[in-house]
Amino acid sequence: MRDCFILLSAGKSKRFKSKLNKQFITYKNKPLFEHSLKTALDSKLFKKVLIVSNKKIKIINDGNIEVIKGGKERHNSTQNALNYLKNKKIKNVFIHDAARPNLSINLLKKLKKKLKKNKAVVPYLKSENSVKYKIKNKVNDLNRNKVLLTQTPQCFDYQELFNLYKTNKEKITDEASLYLRNNKKIKFILGEKKNFKITTINDFKYLKSEIYYGIGFDIHRLIKNKKLFLGGVKIPFHSGLKGHSDGDVIIHAIIDSILGAMRKSDIGTLFPSNSSKFKNIRSKNMLIPILKMLNNNGFSINNIDINLICENPKVSKIRNKIIISLSELLSINKNLINLKGKTVEKLGIIGKEQAIACEVISSLSK
Repeated sequence: MRDCFILLSAGKSKRFKSKLNKQFITYKNKPLFEHSLKTALDSKLFKKVLIVSNKKIKIINDGNIEVIKGGKERHNSTQNALNYLKNKKIKNVFIHDAARPNLSINLLKKLKKKLKKNKAVVPYLKSENSVKYKIKNKVNDLNRNKVLLTQTPQCFDYQELFNLYKTNKEKITDEASLYLRNNKKIKFILGEKKNFKITTINDFKYLKSEIYYGIGFDIHRLIKNKKLFLGGVKIPFHSGLKGHSDGDVIIHAIIDSILGAMRKSDIGTLFPSNSSKFKNIRSKNMLIPILKMLNNNGFSINNIDINLICENPKVSKIRNKIIISLSELLSINKNLINLKGKTVEKLGIIGKEQAIACEVISSLSK
């Protein structure tokens, strides 16, 4: 028997009032829904992850992930998911809204633990405000200590939830409502404040992060009989860049700019030129530990601005290839990368086509 994480991402975002549905709005370089997806995968708690969407979704190549079509309303999407899982030998389902991007692995583990002795577990927050309830023209006070503000993921024994949905004919706003209407027991546990839901476009102001900037610079001499690599792309040219690695000045400058923004020293400290371990290393492979460090320290890339300083090759002819390459290497949207070509009016070793230089400014969020 297996557990399944169901990510509801089929909403129309009527209250969000944007041309793009909120679940696809970019947040920390990724569509909103991908943050919950990543958390579910990183938790290692699920044998299957099911995304419910009414739009085509491009996802990472992972055999545990499937995408199915959503319904007209939220409860229709959930029912589609439950029907799809009918013969998949699923024990429990964790149903989560894509509009809650800050789901934590710790919360998932707490919910999983409580499911061992309960058939329904739902996280909630206590109200910090005074609460009123209006019936017709009369407004009444409610005891806020007895008010539960429910969150997702809401977790259930699959078969029991499937049976309840099978007979349900009413519109419901969450699965907990369905359980309560049928007098079924729910174990409520304290959720997390950061696991709040994005409902309107103004809610994004609560997701603001600290911004950090870093500058990177690199220059290498051109030599004959060596391949030229720029931004991870092999460029047809009469010479290549001399260096302990492949001499890719763009990637080297990017690495230094990211390290600078994180206040983590410089590229020479991590990849010393006197170490045989890094002799002739491809610069794109040097990015791997840098990006791991970036993720482990809670940073994400906002944008990268690049000046490639050379007489030749002409940047206009190679710009798109380099940007696409960097987008893939850095796992960010290509629209967050800008590449400009600068000459030095034939001055110095760069002007004589004896060297190529690069400077980069990176912006990171934490």
